[in-house]
Amino acid sequence: MALSSDQLAQNIITYLINPAVYLLIAVAVLVFVWGVVRYISNSDNPEEQTKGKQHILWGLFGFVMMLGAWGIIAIFANTFEQIEQGTFNSSR
Repeated sequence: MALSSDQLAQNIITYLINPAVYLLIAVAVLVFVWGVVRYISNSDNPEEQTKGKQHILWGLFGFVMMLGAWGIIAIFANTFEQIEQGTFNSSR
């Protein structure tokens, strides 16, 4: 049974892109938490605290980037869905 282009696109989003985004968000959160733990546990070592701060910042950066990518994907998916249904109105 052949998939239509709509079904193929939906399957790619459902089974490939969404799990990848969830995984990368989880990695970003883990990097953030690891940075917090490293920062707190090394309160007497400024060099290690600096490394902890870097992990915190990179974790936040990754989290924001993944949420942004997820939002952009949702905007494109909704836009193309509306165009296909003929309900897209750019004057809103």
